[in-house]
Amino acid sequence: MDTNLTGTTAVITGGGRGIGLTVARALAADGADIALLDLLDTVEDTAHTLSEEYGVRALGQKLDVTDQDATNTAFDVISEQLGVPQILLTAAGIEINGDSVDVTADHWRKVIDVNLTGTFFSTQAFGRGLLANDLTGSAVLIASMSGLIVNVPQWAASYNSSKAAVAHLAKSLAVEWASRGIRVNSMSPGYVLTDLTQQIIDREPELLESWTSLIPQGRMAKPEDLTGLVRFLVSDNSSYITGQQIVIDGGYTSI
Repeated sequence: MDTNLTGTTAVITGGGRGIGLTVARALAADGADIALLDLLDTVEDTAHTLSEEYGVRALGQKLDVTDQDATNTAFDVISEQLGVPQILLTAAGIEINGDSVDVTADHWRKVIDVNLTGTFFSTQAFGRGLLANDLTGSAVLIASMSGLIVNVPQWAASYNSSKAAVAHLAKSLAVEWASRGIRVNSMSPGYVLTDLTQQIIDREPELLESWTSLIPQGRMAKPEDLTGLVRFLVSDNSSYITGQQIVIDGGYTSI
């Protein structure tokens, strides 16, 4: 599979660590220039390291994706320094678990704002840049298998709802922009063993057994397990694929 991305610019929200950073490394290895957007103070240093390791141009900006004006400004800076982005991965997201009867208004709004509204603002800015410059592009929005099923034993109504909405947002934008050559798909991972997930398991080790017992492949995904799908979806190999929700969960949702 030819996934040469030389000459393109890829934006990764939540790109400072975890899934976002792992995918950013894969896209950089394919030759894409990389823009990392994240709340982490280390995002600029992380981008500098990417540039040195892969010989591509890389830019890191601290960003709250729920701020529409700041998001638009960030994309303007990327366009000026690296070129108009033609690849987008929205990996910024949060989860706040708890019994639904105890969920506060602030917690509910925070999850919806980051996962759904932040994803929309980022994709909106991405699409606006492409349309204004008559360019084609591909966006991959990270949803979750939690938008299709209800995870157990933890309760996460806000997270599940937000991720179901992200998948439908991808379909909506895909249809709206299809005639202009802009593709939008969503990727719905199952349980992924990131640093943040490991912290949860360290606090509640019984969760690991509960989760893996329900995964036919018998293990959680590694962030690297997701890179092949993203590389495919942002390349010309998938030029006729848009508006799709693709699950990558080790078989979890098949049973």
